[in-house]
Amino acid sequence: MGNTFGTLFSITTWGESHGGGVGVVVDGCPPLLPITAEEIQIELDRRRPGQSDIVTPRNEADRVTILSGLYDGKTTGTPISMMVANTDARPGAYAEMAQKFRPSHADFTYQSKFGIRNPEGGGRSSARETIGRVAAGAIARKVLALSAGVEIRAWVTAIHDIEAPRNDVFPALEAVEATAVRCPDPEVAAHMIERIKAVRAEGDSVGGVIECRVRGVPAGLGVPVFDRLEADLAKAMLSLPATKGFEIGSGFAGARQRGSEHNDLFENRDGRVRTTSNRSGGVQGGISNGEEIVFRVAFKPTATVLRPQATVDLTGQETELMGRGRHDPCVVPRAVPIVEAMAALVLVDHWMRQHAQNRTFPFAP
Repeated sequence: MGNTFGTLFSITTWGESHGGGVGVVVDGCPPLLPITAEEIQIELDRRRPGQSDIVTPRNEADRVTILSGLYDGKTTGTPISMMVANTDARPGAYAEMAQKFRPSHADFTYQSKFGIRNPEGGGRSSARETIGRVAAGAIARKVLALSAGVEIRAWVTAIHDIEAPRNDVFPALEAVEATAVRCPDPEVAAHMIERIKAVRAEGDSVGGVIECRVRGVPAGLGVPVFDRLEADLAKAMLSLPATKGFEIGSGFAGARQRGSEHNDLFENRDGRVRTTSNRSGGVQGGISNGEEIVFRVAFKPTATVLRPQATVDLTGQETELMGRGRHDPCVVPRAVPIVEAMAALVLVDHWMRQHAQNRTFPFAP
């Protein structure tokens, strides 16, 4: 069950990094939604490897094939199955890693849990698994856009110790996509790119932070107490490879404020209840309040680095491992569309749950 996410709108991803391909099955998508492979491909192109000189050079087109669930350009209400073939797999680069564990990678924990693992590219623990999430997220975004006009935008706010100034702007997609690092501040982006190239030249890696904003979300989404909206967003984001932190609204900074400073005061703005600030990040009591949903996700440095490190082998003997293969020196730029996809999957599921709860039943007044 660990490969399935969602309640009413659910996805199941499958496949491994150097196997025949990866993909996803989407269940619960409403019928008659107009969607094309080209629309899904736009998001996959933002995620794919080899798109710039600061990401892995693995040469994959990541062309999506829709196997089921569509007819005449519309969803049929049946499961949607999508696949992307692996065309540039090089399993030979992982021969040594079959016997030795990469530090801070999932090699050791997968071996401990299952008693077996696929060492080629990390197998199931590879970020290549997220292709299915992005493909499914493209469908979820279309549902949200047509049903409620919801917009989702993520971008890079920090790489290593280089941070963009904080502001409340919802950036244009063009501004985010203008640089390879996906930071809408051109000057800061240039420094981020420099840093990534520098650590790559040293055979090392860095992490960073992505901020995501969602606007157009109506008040009322979220199911307390265990399926609070921010709790499901946190689970979605922390299920992504290399994530180590999640905060919404004021996040950890809110712990250093008083209640009188932190509270979002209510006002009636043109006949609509709004808040004068948004330290809650668009969620109060686990339910959306109609303001922008604002959260941030922290990504650790890529575990596989191209330099010798101390480790142990399958028998527990101490040894040394030199990382090999093609890896991102920083996963953060390519994670931007993945964060957006997971946000869309959470929100469409909660939107459908809210709609189901508040339907008009025969016994309703």
